[in-house]
Amino acid sequence: MQVLIEWMYKTPKGTETILRSEEMPAAQALLLAEDMTKTGRAKNITFIDPFDTTWTIKELKGYLKGIETEPHNITVYFDGGFDHASNQSGLGCAIYYEQNGKSYRLRRNAPSAELVSNNEAEYAALYLGLQELELLNVHHLPARFVGDSQVVINQLTGEWPVLESGLARWVDRIEEKLARLEIQPTYELVQRKLNTEADRLATQALNGVTITATVELTS
Repeated sequence: MQVLIEWMYKTPKGTETILRSEEMPAAQALLLAEDMTKTGRAKNITFIDPFDTTWTIKELKGYLKGIETEPHNITVYFDGGFDHASNQSGLGCAIYYEQNGKSYRLRRNAPSAELVSNNEAEYAALYLGLQELELLNVHHLPARFVGDSQVVINQLTGEWPVLESGLARWVDRIEEKLARLEIQPTYELVQRKLNTEADRLATQALNGVTITATVELTS
């Protein structure tokens, strides 16, 4: 979770002002806040998350301790493929996350006969990743979504307008689920060669090979 720090600063002569930091990871913000309290000049320290919820130092400590047992540090790679000859789609996502001090990778794919374009398949693949996050009970956390579709990434970041009604419906579904789970997304566009795992899962789904697997990653 990203937060900003707000605090009252008081000089030795008693002059006071309210200051705010830039957004930063919650753990980093907590470390800075605890150091600031040692100076004796920082008072009424609070943290503000992207949903404008305020947190005390005690509450943020409890939150960070709590997520140690839940999936966090989440990255979702997604890709969708559409076969014009058969009008079939393949969706793939690979989710990397940490839990209880360990690292995991979840791989999931699915076929679909209900989509009409490659762009729809890309959106559906991202939505598949969101469904898996919901099954993992991910909520109130940041998540990074990585794909090679310029359309999906640029439309979700607001760089490009969403002109097609079919794609607009996918944007609405994705944003509604993100809001309900209170997941704070960041989107990253990468070259296709850097998204090979999700691409392979999508291709396997098109070929009738379905995969659902979670493994612990070891260095």
